[in-house]
Amino acid sequence: MHRGTAVRAACLALAAVSLAACTSRSAPEAQQPPEPTTPVEAKPGADGAGDPYYPKDGNGGYDVVGYHVSVSYDPESRSITGDTTITAKATGELERFNLDLQGLKVSAVQVGDKAAEFERTGEHELVITPATAVKDGATFATRVRYSGVPEKTEEGNLGENGWQIATSGGAFAAGEPHSATSWYPANDTPRDKATFKLDARVPNGWSVISNGLEKPATKGTDGWTTYHWEEPTRITTYLTTIGIDKWTFDRSTLPGGVPLVSAYAPGSEDKQQVESRLPEVLAFLASKFGPYPQSAAGGIYINENIGFSLETQGRPIYASWAELDVVVHENAHQWYGDSVSVQSWADICLNECFASYAQWLWDEAKKGVNLDDQYRRTVAGAPQQFWGGKLYDMGAGNEFTSVYDKGPTALHALRREIGDKSFNRILKEWPAKHKDGNASWPEFEKFVEDVTKKDLSAFFVAWFHSDKQPADEFLYPGSLRK
Repeated sequence: MHRGTAVRAACLALAAVSLAACTSRSAPEAQQPPEPTTPVEAKPGADGAGDPYYPKDGNGGYDVVGYHVSVSYDPESRSITGDTTITAKATGELERFNLDLQGLKVSAVQVGDKAAEFERTGEHELVITPATAVKDGATFATRVRYSGVPEKTEEGNLGENGWQIATSGGAFAAGEPHSATSWYPANDTPRDKATFKLDARVPNGWSVISNGLEKPATKGTDGWTTYHWEEPTRITTYLTTIGIDKWTFDRSTLPGGVPLVSAYAPGSEDKQQVESRLPEVLAFLASKFGPYPQSAAGGIYINENIGFSLETQGRPIYASWAELDVVVHENAHQWYGDSVSVQSWADICLNECFASYAQWLWDEAKKGVNLDDQYRRTVAGAPQQFWGGKLYDMGAGNEFTSVYDKGPTALHALRREIGDKSFNRILKEWPAKHKDGNASWPEFEKFVEDVTKKDLSAFFVAWFHSDKQPADEFLYPGSLRK
């Protein structure tokens, strides 16, 4: 996710509030990070996956293998009719289990070939009781049929999330940490990645963009067309998307054969010039992070002034204000955030700190920017609230604040602390080690220490665990000290 300039002041204000709230805390131990907010193991049938920041997100008792989402959407009535099948493997015996679904009315649920009982509880829980308990280790399919007018999920500190209506009358789904469950039932946690297949039926004249590989559309005799998209690379739910509009499409192929499909909503066609540099951007990022890890590439350019752009897997969504720096940021996420997803939301620096630092690397390589000078200016001019936000375990609601400003600054300090050789190794070896999986910030710290053969605990405490300005020895390591 890349935040718009219009929301930066609000984010800094939130960081200032976080700092004020922390003034009564004692300083962390010099050599050891404070105890993080500990994730818990979700029990079979639990109505949460165990992330302490969002305890009701996701569910326990199964791992999703794949989603097959079929929807019909009428732009005139703004209503959706859905028929989604979730294939999963039970991690315990399930007499009942939950899915997450926001607002929409469920008409029928099947588990296997038998009707299942269901009820709605809480804000988004769909509680399912199969006719026969699902055995531990069994692979099972759950079919949910539903309809209604999709809702926005909430308004975070970067703007509204979930299902949104476009200026053209179309619609799109975007948001972090929530958006998927505004239009299909899911196990809504980054920990449960799965393949994703979409069949989306819309009136003729409208078209659909989504994740992954484009399959031939099916034109009906009833004035409607069904568009087909398949993402074979496992994906976490908030990175799935659907865009319904009167799109202008650009299609090509990257060197090596990866298909590139980009779509432009009416009024955003001028962004084709920006997107034309995507092959250059991906080649540059691959030189830093390793081979491109996704099945497809491209971009979705909406004509909306929302507060963020989002790294929807393989095909980021760009707000109307997005320029080339945002393309760099969102595509860096294809490695850091999409291929390697967070274990818990406390680990969000693994996504945003690295994508933000990718913009620094781009400016260094393409514009000749001296990053040491840029770092010194940033540090010298940083207001107190710049230091007030933690980069790891920052607390629910604070995830999308300091990671964009303090985050890349901290990574440049790490680069100078360990040297370019080790830093460049880490940039490539970390996403290769955890490709198509999940990882945590403590795992990253250990990985860096294993690569460098150095005890960096004091450095990590000073920059990533603390809400105070680091001491000079950590603020000006290596060539940063004059």
